[in-house]
Amino acid sequence: MGAGTAAVEAVWRIESGRLVAGLARLTGDVGTAEEFAQDALVAALEQWPVTGVPPNPGGWLMTTARNRAVDGFRRAAVHRRAVETVGRAAPASLDERDAVDDALDDPVGDDLLRLLFTACHPALNREYRVALTLRCLTGLRTDEIARAFLVPEPVAGQRISRAKKALRDKGIRFEMPGPAEVTERLASVLEVIYLVFNEGYSATAGDDWMRPELSAEALRLARLTAVSVPDHPEAHGLAALLELTQSRAAARHDATGRPVLLQHQDRRRWDRLLVRRGLAALVRARDAGGGTVGPYTLQAAIAACHATAPTAADTDWVQIAGLYDVLATAWPSPVVALNRAMAHGHAAGPAAGLALLDAVDVEALARYPQLPAVRGELLAMAGEHAAAAAGFAEAAALTRNGPERALFTERADRARAAADPMGP
Repeated sequence: MGAGTAAVEAVWRIESGRLVAGLARLTGDVGTAEEFAQDALVAALEQWPVTGVPPNPGGWLMTTARNRAVDGFRRAAVHRRAVETVGRAAPASLDERDAVDDALDDPVGDDLLRLLFTACHPALNREYRVALTLRCLTGLRTDEIARAFLVPEPVAGQRISRAKKALRDKGIRFEMPGPAEVTERLASVLEVIYLVFNEGYSATAGDDWMRPELSAEALRLARLTAVSVPDHPEAHGLAALLELTQSRAAARHDATGRPVLLQHQDRRRWDRLLVRRGLAALVRARDAGGGTVGPYTLQAAIAACHATAPTAADTDWVQIAGLYDVLATAWPSPVVALNRAMAHGHAAGPAAGLALLDAVDVEALARYPQLPAVRGELLAMAGEHAAAAAGFAEAAALTRNGPERALFTERADRARAAADPMGP
């Protein structure tokens, strides 16, 4: 890849969301907006390697896309006149360029939010929402989205195209929902952001322990959402959770790229700016909630306990276990139950954790490697190293992530060594 092409891709990652969002407001259709934006991208790929990157690359892309839109509108107007339907879709006196300029002059932040809420419409299923959000707001290519979610590229492409078609067919407008719909739509938006972040922070499969581009984009979208709907506590709660979690990202691997668990991380590598941002967002979530908290805010509170502990030994596991009790009662799930067992294991001893682990829905987590890994951790804490080794070995066999498999295998080896110090 040449320097010019690399520059185009870098600018595209930054500007594509803004570009598509502005054009979507102009055209009223996400698919059409993306076509104009892609035209601008193709023009950049053709010209920048020859002429060099312009001083304002984002402005260049927007101007080029705008001109494509003007041309498209003009062709459409000619067509409408030809079939004597001028004025049905647009006034006959429409000055296309002025209309485009006026439309694109609206605040960009509003455009991005409209696009986010449109892509996350609850009429679309979860896979469609995630694919469309990534495509339109982060600029990821279809093959990158396919890789991120471990599906063949044609499947990822189908999800994107079907999502756009569904928006058109259902007549879903490119706009912010009204006040009565904000809560329902916001829940969908937050869920998609949460899913994207989690996949970036702990990749489900593949050779990468993390996918930083996904978690970074999710964090950006969470910040944008929280700022734009300041009265919704869970928007701040999710932003707080992602800020605090992302603050540990640099310490999650060593110099060779090997995973480093939370209890062994060098906390000097934690990003203190993100910690401060996360704690501030957590306060906003609590204030906006008026004394009530949702699942994202509760998880953020748990993350804050880790973030504010000077060392792993100083972690307030009693408080964390209490927060998991609340979370498991109000928003029960097998994963929350699993994490609750681990928290109680640290707070009250491994026997307490193992007792709670017995109550976890193992069928629901049958293919989830963290289940045997947590069992292995609690058994190791209890000194039952042979059983712990079996747990870590089972986790290694289940995970589809290469670095995670190596980590579990190493822990299984160490547990075996502890169980039989005189062994081979």
